[in-house]
Amino acid sequence: MKRLAGKTAIVTGGASGMGEATVRLFVEHGAKVVIADVNDQRGQALAQELGEVVTFQHMDVSKEEDWTAAVAQAQTLGTYNVLVNNAAILKMSSITNTSTEEYMRVIEVNQLGTFMGIRSAIEPMKAAGVGSIINVSSVDGLHSSAGLGAYSSSKWAVRGLTKSAAIELGQYGIRVNSVHPGGIYTEMGGASRTSEDHMNRTFYAKHPIPRVGQPNEVAYVSLFLATDEASYSTGSEFVADGGWIAGLRNPEMPCS
Repeated sequence: MKRLAGKTAIVTGGASGMGEATVRLFVEHGAKVVIADVNDQRGQALAQELGEVVTFQHMDVSKEEDWTAAVAQAQTLGTYNVLVNNAAILKMSSITNTSTEEYMRVIEVNQLGTFMGIRSAIEPMKAAGVGSIINVSSVDGLHSSAGLGAYSSSKWAVRGLTKSAAIELGQYGIRVNSVHPGGIYTEMGGASRTSEDHMNRTFYAKHPIPRVGQPNEVAYVSLFLATDEASYSTGSEFVADGGWIAGLRNPEMPCS
Protein backbone atom coordinates (compact mmCIF):
# COMPACT_ATOMS: atom_id res chain seq x y z
CA MET A 1 0.00 0.00 0.00
CA LYS A 2 1.31 3.43 -1.00
CA ARG A 3 0.73 5.33 2.23
CA LEU A 4 2.09 8.62 0.83
CA ALA A 5 0.49 8.61 -2.61
CA GLY A 6 -0.22 12.16 -3.77
CA LYS A 7 2.21 13.74 -1.30
CA THR A 8 5.32 15.80 -2.04
CA ALA A 9 7.97 16.19 0.63
CA ILE A 10 11.15 18.09 1.38
CA VAL A 11 13.62 16.17 3.53
CA THR A 12 16.54 18.25 4.80
CA GLY A 13 19.80 16.46 5.45
CA GLY A 14 18.36 13.92 3.04
CA ALA A 15 21.59 12.71 1.47
CA SER A 16 22.74 10.46 4.31
CA GLY A 17 21.89 8.87 7.64
CA MET A 18 18.33 9.22 8.94
CA GLY A 19 17.53 11.66 6.14
CA GLU A 20 18.50 9.20 3.43
CA ALA A 21 16.51 6.43 5.13
CA THR A 22 13.50 8.75 5.24
CA VAL A 23 13.83 9.66 1.57
CA ARG A 24 14.01 6.01 0.55
CA LEU A 25 11.02 5.03 2.69
CA PHE A 26 8.91 7.96 1.49
CA VAL A 27 9.60 7.07 -2.14
CA GLU A 28 8.77 3.42 -1.45
CA HIS A 29 5.38 4.57 -0.15
CA GLY A 30 4.55 6.75 -3.13
CA ALA A 31 5.80 10.24 -2.24
CA LYS A 32 7.71 12.61 -4.48
CA VAL A 33 10.70 13.99 -2.61
CA VAL A 34 13.14 16.89 -2.71
CA ILE A 35 16.44 15.81 -1.18
CA ALA A 36 17.79 18.99 0.42
CA ASP A 37 21.40 18.82 1.60
CA VAL A 38 24.75 20.61 1.54
CA ASN A 39 26.42 17.43 0.25
CA ASP A 40 25.86 17.84 -3.47
CA GLN A 41 27.69 14.68 -4.53
CA ARG A 42 25.78 12.29 -2.27
CA GLY A 43 22.47 14.06 -2.79
CA GLN A 44 22.72 13.99 -6.57
CA ALA A 45 23.78 10.34 -6.55
CA LEU A 46 20.78 9.38 -4.41
CA ALA A 47 18.40 11.35 -6.61
CA GLN A 48 19.79 9.67 -9.72
CA GLU A 49 19.39 6.25 -8.12
CA LEU A 50 15.77 6.80 -7.06
CA GLY A 51 14.59 8.23 -10.38
CA GLU A 52 12.19 10.89 -11.60
CA VAL A 53 10.06 11.08 -8.45
CA VAL A 54 13.08 12.55 -6.61
CA THR A 55 15.09 15.69 -7.18
CA PHE A 56 18.09 17.18 -5.40
CA GLN A 57 18.35 20.75 -4.16
CA HIS A 58 21.49 22.20 -2.58
CA MET A 59 20.42 23.40 0.84
CA ASP A 60 22.06 25.25 3.70
CA VAL A 61 19.08 25.33 6.05
CA SER A 62 20.27 28.58 7.62
CA LYS A 63 19.97 30.40 4.26
CA GLU A 64 16.57 31.84 3.39
CA GLU A 65 17.27 31.80 -0.34
CA ASP A 66 17.95 28.06 -0.19
CA TRP A 67 14.55 27.49 1.40
CA THR A 68 12.88 29.54 -1.34
CA ALA A 69 14.58 27.40 -3.98
CA ALA A 70 13.68 24.12 -2.27
CA VAL A 71 9.99 25.04 -1.94
CA ALA A 72 9.90 26.07 -5.60
CA GLN A 73 11.49 22.74 -6.52
CA ALA A 74 8.93 20.81 -4.48
CA GLN A 75 6.09 22.63 -6.20
CA THR A 76 7.35 21.45 -9.59
CA LEU A 77 6.87 17.86 -8.42
CA GLY A 78 3.35 18.23 -7.01
CA THR A 79 1.40 19.65 -4.10
CA TYR A 80 3.94 20.37 -1.38
CA ASN A 81 2.47 19.03 1.86
CA VAL A 82 5.20 17.28 3.91
CA LEU A 83 8.36 18.74 5.45
CA VAL A 84 10.92 16.76 7.43
CA ASN A 85 13.30 19.14 9.22
CA ASN A 86 16.07 16.60 9.71
CA ALA A 87 19.32 18.48 8.99
CA ALA A 88 21.50 18.96 12.05
CA ILE A 89 25.07 19.27 13.24
CA LEU A 90 26.60 18.04 16.49
CA LYS A 91 29.30 19.83 18.47
CA MET A 92 30.55 17.90 21.49
CA SER A 93 32.46 20.22 23.80
CA SER A 94 32.31 21.56 27.31
CA ILE A 95 30.67 24.95 27.74
CA THR A 96 34.07 26.33 28.74
CA ASN A 97 35.65 25.15 25.49
CA THR A 98 32.80 26.10 23.15
CA SER A 99 33.34 29.39 21.36
CA THR A 100 30.47 31.76 20.64
CA GLU A 101 30.94 31.10 16.93
CA GLU A 102 30.73 27.32 17.40
CA TYR A 103 27.65 27.62 19.59
CA MET A 104 25.87 29.90 17.14
CA ARG A 105 26.61 27.65 14.16
CA VAL A 106 24.84 24.77 15.91
CA ILE A 107 21.90 27.09 16.70
CA GLU A 108 21.80 28.38 13.11
CA VAL A 109 21.52 24.91 11.60
CA ASN A 110 19.51 22.99 14.17
CA GLN A 111 17.19 25.70 15.52
CA LEU A 112 17.05 28.55 13.01
CA GLY A 113 17.00 26.07 10.13
CA THR A 114 13.93 24.39 11.59
CA PHE A 115 12.23 27.74 12.13
CA MET A 116 12.90 28.83 8.55
CA GLY A 117 11.66 25.51 7.23
CA ILE A 118 8.38 25.81 9.13
CA ARG A 119 7.90 29.40 8.02
CA SER A 120 8.58 28.62 4.37
CA ALA A 121 6.05 25.76 4.40
CA ILE A 122 3.11 27.68 5.83
CA GLU A 123 1.71 29.37 2.73
CA PRO A 124 2.06 26.37 0.37
CA MET A 125 0.50 24.05 2.95
CA LYS A 126 -2.29 26.51 3.73
CA ALA A 127 -3.05 26.63 0.01
CA ALA A 128 -3.08 22.83 -0.08
CA GLY A 129 -5.42 22.74 2.92
CA VAL A 130 -3.33 20.06 4.60
CA GLY A 131 0.24 19.51 5.67
CA SER A 132 2.55 17.66 8.01
CA ILE A 133 5.72 19.20 9.41
CA ILE A 134 8.04 16.76 11.17
CA ASN A 135 10.85 18.28 13.21
CA VAL A 136 13.63 15.87 14.10
CA SER A 137 14.78 16.76 17.60
CA SER A 138 16.59 14.23 19.82
CA VAL A 139 16.49 12.48 23.17
CA ASP A 140 18.77 15.39 24.04
CA GLY A 141 15.74 17.59 23.56
CA LEU A 142 14.13 15.68 26.44
CA HIS A 143 17.15 15.35 28.73
CA SER A 144 20.82 16.21 28.25
CA SER A 145 24.41 15.16 28.86
CA ALA A 146 27.68 16.88 29.67
CA GLY A 147 29.40 18.22 26.58
CA LEU A 148 26.18 18.85 24.67
CA GLY A 149 25.44 22.45 25.66
CA ALA A 150 24.97 23.76 22.13
CA TYR A 151 23.34 20.65 20.66
CA SER A 152 20.94 20.04 23.54
CA SER A 153 19.95 23.73 23.66
CA SER A 154 19.04 23.61 19.98
CA LYS A 155 17.07 20.38 20.29
CA TRP A 156 15.07 21.60 23.29
CA ALA A 157 14.28 24.71 21.24
CA VAL A 158 13.02 22.57 18.35
CA ARG A 159 10.67 20.84 20.78
CA GLY A 160 9.23 24.15 22.00
CA LEU A 161 8.99 25.59 18.50
CA THR A 162 7.09 22.49 17.42
CA LYS A 163 4.41 23.09 20.03
CA SER A 164 4.05 26.77 19.21
CA ALA A 165 3.75 26.05 15.49
CA ALA A 166 1.22 23.28 16.13
CA ILE A 167 -1.01 25.71 18.04
CA GLU A 168 -0.80 28.33 15.31
CA LEU A 169 -1.16 26.08 12.28
CA GLY A 170 -3.67 23.41 13.27
CA GLN A 171 -6.54 25.66 12.18
CA TYR A 172 -5.20 25.44 8.61
CA GLY A 173 -4.97 21.65 8.55
CA ILE A 174 -1.21 21.69 9.17
CA ARG A 175 0.10 19.30 11.82
CA VAL A 176 3.49 19.83 13.48
CA ASN A 177 5.20 17.13 15.55
CA SER A 178 8.69 16.37 16.80
CA VAL A 179 10.61 13.10 16.56
CA HIS A 180 13.18 12.27 19.23
CA PRO A 181 15.73 9.66 18.16
CA GLY A 182 18.07 8.07 20.67
CA GLY A 183 21.44 6.71 19.63
CA ILE A 184 21.26 5.89 15.91
CA TYR A 185 24.02 4.21 13.93
CA THR A 186 24.89 7.05 11.55
CA GLU A 187 28.06 9.00 10.88
CA MET A 188 26.95 11.70 13.32
CA GLY A 189 25.95 9.01 15.81
CA GLY A 190 29.42 7.50 15.90
CA ALA A 191 29.45 5.03 12.99
CA SER A 192 32.54 6.75 11.58
CA ARG A 193 34.40 6.25 14.87
CA THR A 194 33.50 2.81 16.19
CA SER A 195 31.78 -0.44 15.24
CA GLU A 196 28.15 -1.23 15.87
CA ASP A 197 29.14 -4.28 17.91
CA HIS A 198 31.41 -2.22 20.16
CA MET A 199 28.62 0.28 20.78
CA ASN A 200 26.22 -2.50 21.69
CA ARG A 201 28.66 -4.11 24.14
CA THR A 202 29.57 -0.85 25.84
CA PHE A 203 27.34 2.21 25.75
CA TYR A 204 24.03 0.49 24.95
CA ALA A 205 24.46 -2.67 27.03
CA LYS A 206 22.20 -1.44 29.86
CA HIS A 207 19.53 0.19 27.72
CA PRO A 208 16.07 -1.44 27.74
CA ILE A 209 16.67 -2.40 24.10
CA PRO A 210 20.40 -3.12 24.41
CA ARG A 211 21.62 -1.97 21.00
CA VAL A 212 22.11 1.13 18.92
CA GLY A 213 19.18 2.10 16.69
CA GLN A 214 19.08 2.03 12.90
CA PRO A 215 18.17 4.99 10.65
CA ASN A 216 15.17 3.17 9.24
CA GLU A 217 13.69 2.81 12.72
CA VAL A 218 13.40 6.58 12.93
CA ALA A 219 12.29 6.92 9.31
CA TYR A 220 9.25 4.75 10.03
CA VAL A 221 8.14 7.20 12.75
CA SER A 222 8.37 10.06 10.24
CA LEU A 223 6.47 7.95 7.72
CA PHE A 224 3.56 7.56 10.13
CA LEU A 225 3.50 11.29 10.89
CA ALA A 226 3.54 12.13 7.18
CA THR A 227 0.52 9.93 6.46
CA ASP A 228 -3.14 10.74 6.97
CA GLU A 229 -3.09 7.99 9.61
CA ALA A 230 -1.68 10.60 12.01
CA SER A 231 -4.46 13.08 11.27
CA TYR A 232 -5.23 13.80 14.96
CA SER A 233 -1.63 14.05 16.16
CA THR A 234 -0.05 17.47 16.51
CA GLY A 235 2.24 19.28 18.94
CA SER A 236 3.50 15.96 20.27
CA GLU A 237 6.81 14.19 20.86
CA PHE A 238 7.37 10.81 19.22
CA VAL A 239 10.32 9.01 20.77
CA ALA A 240 12.43 6.30 19.08
CA ASP A 241 15.20 5.72 21.60
CA GLY A 242 15.20 2.05 22.57
CA GLY A 243 13.81 3.05 25.96
CA TRP A 244 16.69 5.37 26.86
CA ILE A 245 14.43 8.04 28.38
CA ALA A 246 12.53 5.41 30.38
CA GLY A 247 15.74 4.55 32.22
CA LEU A 248 18.67 2.16 32.20
CA ARG A 249 18.83 -1.33 33.67
CA ASN A 250 20.67 -1.43 36.98
CA PRO A 251 22.35 -4.81 37.57
CA GLU A 252 21.88 -4.38 41.33
CA MET A 253 18.10 -4.22 40.99
CA PRO A 254 15.74 -7.21 40.63
CA CYS A 255 14.83 -8.32 37.09
CA SER A 256 17.77 -6.49 35.52
